[in-house]
Amino acid sequence: MDKKKYLEFWAKSYKEDLTKNIMPFWMKHGWDKTYGGVYTCVNRDGSLMDSTKSVWFQGRFAFICSFAYNNIEPNQEWLQAAKSTLDFMEKYCFDKDGHMYFSITADGRPLRKRRYVFSETFAAIAMSEYALATKDMSYAKKAMKIFEDTQRFLSTPGFLEPKYESSVNLQSHSIIMILINVGSRIRTVIDDPKVTQQIDQSIAALKKYFMHPEFKALLEMVGPNGEFIDTNMTRTINPGHCLETSWFIMEESRLRGWDKDLMDMALTIFNWSWNWGWDKQYGGIINFRDCRNLPQQDYSQDMKFWWPQCEAIISSLYAYLGTGDEEYLYLHRQISEWTYAHFPDKKYGEWYGYLHRDGTVAQPAKGNLFKGPFHIPRMMIKGYTLCQDILKTL
Repeated sequence: MDKKKYLEFWAKSYKEDLTKNIMPFWMKHGWDKTYGGVYTCVNRDGSLMDSTKSVWFQGRFAFICSFAYNNIEPNQEWLQAAKSTLDFMEKYCFDKDGHMYFSITADGRPLRKRRYVFSETFAAIAMSEYALATKDMSYAKKAMKIFEDTQRFLSTPGFLEPKYESSVNLQSHSIIMILINVGSRIRTVIDDPKVTQQIDQSIAALKKYFMHPEFKALLEMVGPNGEFIDTNMTRTINPGHCLETSWFIMEESRLRGWDKDLMDMALTIFNWSWNWGWDKQYGGIINFRDCRNLPQQDYSQDMKFWWPQCEAIISSLYAYLGTGDEEYLYLHRQISEWTYAHFPDKKYGEWYGYLHRDGTVAQPAKGNLFKGPFHIPRMMIKGYTLCQDILKTL
């Protein structure tokens, strides 16, 4: 492999795909210039199927617009879309108790509230990235306030409605891992020790409770002390989530001068998760696995979703940057070739979200309350910057 040519090719590809395909698609079909915010429930051609707005994506879209502005090019339309979405989010997406809704109408009337705080995490990274883009530190303070509220919601007994009966005591990987990235993004504009403390706590919890060497897996749910619980639900491995976690930790390792313990932990998670996730028969990262290799019970268990492929692309590049081991660059080529052969829609632009295991399209819509402008553009932005960083080392 000619590494220089390879990395130059992908850097150019990521930037062009982002600026000529992904961002224009959502600027045209998603950004709501009437009420503000973003629609995500769009069909294959971008036509609106449902005007319900995902609160997750108000934060995610505002983040992506600012993240692209900060790392790709200072496109004023992107910054305007970020501000429009942040204004809409601040006006309509918070309940009186500070807890955010999950979905709202086009004009901002609340529809649904859930027991989670993912809306808050995306709002926080959106505020911090916009602060970085504009140097308006009022948004950094808002990001910090949302972060502190999120910690309070999680730590206040009874504030968030329990998912299970009181006799069931479980820890979930998802909120612990996402707080690493939230802390990392906020720290670019506010160096508050509480942020680094949360990052350290999350990483320590993942290492102590969720990494299970007996299965060579990072599990999605464990007991309060990391106990393995032998049920269909708690045997679940989510390879995409785990690969995402691995690069969150790699990024933290890099920010600490390539801290060896953190990098070793991240590489262990990456290697385990790749081995569980890569579909040796059809290619691509599979949705769910069972750590005992029993039949996985989730209805989408053998599908190929858009976002795990994106996380595999970022994490393999990060692993190569951190180690120089060419095996990770070959894995990057493996996942990239498969992903780009199956997900992009050459006729209408953007990517399909949901494929069958063999790579055929399960349904062609470009968005819903869970798929929209986040994982794909983030991958392209991170992919571009990581390729550039690697090229500087050659």
